[in-house]
Amino acid sequence: MVPHLITALTGPINELEQRILESMPAIERWFRLEWMEHTPPFYTSVDVRNAGFKLAPVDTNLFPGGFNNLTPEMLPLAVQAAMAAIEKICPEAKNLLLVPEKHTRNSFYLSNVATLVRIFTQAGLNVRLGTLDPEVTEPTELLTADGGTLTVEPLQRKRGRVTLKDFDPCTILLNNDLSAGIPQVLENLHEQYLLPPLHAGWAVRRKTKHFAAYSNVAKKFAKLLGMDPWLIDPMFAAGSELNFADGTGIDALQSQVDALLTKIRRKYKEYGIQEKPFVVVKADAGTYGMGIMTVRDAKDLDALNRKTRNKMSVIKDGQEVSEVIIQEGVTTNERVNDAVAEPVVYMMDRYVVGGFYRVHAERGVDENLNAPGASFVPLAFAESSQLPKPGEKPGVSAPNRFYMYGVIARLAMLAASYELEVTDPEAEIYA
Repeated sequence: MVPHLITALTGPINELEQRILESMPAIERWFRLEWMEHTPPFYTSVDVRNAGFKLAPVDTNLFPGGFNNLTPEMLPLAVQAAMAAIEKICPEAKNLLLVPEKHTRNSFYLSNVATLVRIFTQAGLNVRLGTLDPEVTEPTELLTADGGTLTVEPLQRKRGRVTLKDFDPCTILLNNDLSAGIPQVLENLHEQYLLPPLHAGWAVRRKTKHFAAYSNVAKKFAKLLGMDPWLIDPMFAAGSELNFADGTGIDALQSQVDALLTKIRRKYKEYGIQEKPFVVVKADAGTYGMGIMTVRDAKDLDALNRKTRNKMSVIKDGQEVSEVIIQEGVTTNERVNDAVAEPVVYMMDRYVVGGFYRVHAERGVDENLNAPGASFVPLAFAESSQLPKPGEKPGVSAPNRFYMYGVIARLAMLAASYELEVTDPEAEIYA
């Protein structure tokens, strides 16, 4: 099922698709060379928005849930990518400890964990689940959305290693984004591989750092293709020292929103775009679509109602918001059965393994779709993401569009790799 684009402004994107397809050998070689120097995050998902005149990532997740939304046809790709990733890190790996999120009541999330267990079991590993939840003191069965069961066990710390009862893994895979902070049990593990590293979690990571790295990657890529990097890069600014509850810092935020809207207007004028620009203000360390609001005019911030203030002031695990990213809004002009949709691309190691459309019938083209009421339509990446069909008319062929989305998502993944290098507390410093 290919969502249709409902926009007359397909000029720049059609041109971009054409250029990406024509430059495919150069693009793949460029990625190959980048991966020789940089290590991809273990797994990544990227939310992409296609406005018809601009195609850009708006969020990059280094602890992706949602593997249960990939089609069964995509699983062989994921298994192969998992094998490649594990082989690079620990070729003799036998036991893998998977640490999921604590919210065990979300049965759809647990289906995602079950899919990950399946992928890594098929990649040749013994997989068991260890939880950070202090209330779990013995092996506990949990029910997934499709009626399956999973057993989570309490983690044990033995000197420099994390184990489970009768299970000593050489690799620990986190599917928990550490929003609540870095747990003591995972600190100073020098004898085991921890993937992704602790500094990839929201206790340390910031969206502004990621999008600064992405701007850098987008400039390099745009130079390769001879195009304006703005077509694939959302502009942004950082806001700090905020307290939404009592209104501290809102004035400074207003002037930053105003400045960014002015910059976007200039770009719209340059490209003859008639739409009204907007920005999205979101928690700099946030996840799960929490702490997000759309702002079309800086004056809107004068009259924030209590509900919006409350929504913006606290995110997952009760973390308070004092830093935000103000990001250029990218509308999504894709539809599935007339509902607004955005592609989410999944990668493991440096490979695209699949994706889906996040669809929300009650949200507008300029709103966050990662909200209650969203549904998921798998993308047909399996047969097409690496195999575009040159010669097709731009904007028409699904494989070509998916290939283009895969390229943009890999740029965001490369940016995450730059970002993790810069924030690595144990990086070697060359004087």
